[in-house]
Amino acid sequence: MTVASLPDVAGHPGTPGAPDLRVLAHQLPAGTLITDPMSVQRYCHDEAEWAPWAAPLAVARPADAEQVRAIVRWCLVHEVPIVPRGAGTGLSGGANAVAGGIVVSFERMTAVLRIDPVERLAVVQPGVVNDDLRAACAEHGLWYPPDPASSPWSTIGGNVATNAGGVCCVKYGVTGDYVLALEVVTGTGELVRLGRETAKGVAGYDLVSLLVGSEGTLGLVTEVTVRLRPARPPEHTIVGFFDSLVAAGEAVAAVARAGAVPSALELLDRHCLTAVNDWKNLGIEADCEAILLARVDGPGAAGIAEAESVLACFEGSGATWAARSEDDAEADAMFAARRLAYPALERLGPVLTEDVCVPVGRVPDMLARVQAIGERHDVLIANIAHAGDGNLHPLIITTPGDEAAQVRAQAAFAEIIAEALACGGTVTGEHGVGLLKRDGLQAELSPVVVEMHRSIRRALDPRGLLNPGKVIA
Repeated sequence: MTVASLPDVAGHPGTPGAPDLRVLAHQLPAGTLITDPMSVQRYCHDEAEWAPWAAPLAVARPADAEQVRAIVRWCLVHEVPIVPRGAGTGLSGGANAVAGGIVVSFERMTAVLRIDPVERLAVVQPGVVNDDLRAACAEHGLWYPPDPASSPWSTIGGNVATNAGGVCCVKYGVTGDYVLALEVVTGTGELVRLGRETAKGVAGYDLVSLLVGSEGTLGLVTEVTVRLRPARPPEHTIVGFFDSLVAAGEAVAAVARAGAVPSALELLDRHCLTAVNDWKNLGIEADCEAILLARVDGPGAAGIAEAESVLACFEGSGATWAARSEDDAEADAMFAARRLAYPALERLGPVLTEDVCVPVGRVPDMLARVQAIGERHDVLIANIAHAGDGNLHPLIITTPGDEAAQVRAQAAFAEIIAEALACGGTVTGEHGVGLLKRDGLQAELSPVVVEMHRSIRRALDPRGLLNPGKVIA
């Protein structure tokens, strides 16, 4: 269905008071604007279970920054809300469409524009998939560290929007630690550059850091410059099996107390491992309640010594079995299971995904609280975690069509947030606030700080059209 032949339905040409999409379509290359309801449907929401969404007016798929600016300026004239979208892998509802709005999908902006081996940086469009950037950097002997579990599918623009972390952020940091500069279309329709390519620079306010993690509420990112690191050294993998979640949590705290800094320290519980094995038949058998997967990438003897330190922490915390893996294929299979845990659990029913982060020393306590919450509300909670930095992902699983279970799951979701705050934590470590965590954000921040957020948003998006309803009202 072309824009010119749209029927007289709400939001389309011919409907009294509705903006004429044909005007916008004529400003853009053919095929940029999608209005067919069946085609639009897949752009309506991200992966957040039960987060509200509505059918948008249209989906725009620009190929460059000037097209993005044209879309934003048209929306400003007609007061049409704008919802930016990456790959739709988000888990907080941050990319969910709103009624009468336009979803701006960056799926066509997929170019790695430049990799500079001397300055150790890359310049990319926002639609570049995380793993594709990492592969391109590897050809130059360089490495882009941020690696969310969705890295085979999620995009750099989406990673910037939520300040995504990942498996190795315990040692190497999150997306925001690597963003040097941004090109952005503002809420007033201007195309601006923020930041710089130099290794140092403190001129003016740090507007790049302000935009990173803003979930599309302060501007639409059209280009990202990221810093790179040299290729990482070989890794040592340590695996530990534990007969309780709390014991695994104690091992995480012990690693921190020992001063070891693994490049990854991940937790999977029995529910996750069983779901992955049943789905992919990886052959990973473990008669335990939780597994810890650690990687250490220090050079030579120092790396071996740190790996042995992590192993000693596992054993000293009551691991029923622990070892340093000498089989790379086996180690890779274990980490593959970690990345597959979420889609494997989705096969069991709707999954409401948490993303709380607590101080590392409180990980055992928080895991115990999560278990108690599951029992109290009679819901199945599977646990995966970037345990090394306290970022826990309790996954609340319900039976399809069981409305009573959904109500209990949502109550458990809210209680996990409250307990995380009681442990000195935060409501989101990497997935963003979106729609699901707005109440949690209000509970975490003081009223004065909430109003600071609102003031910044009003200043940069005076018409209130950028991803309305997300993050903070």
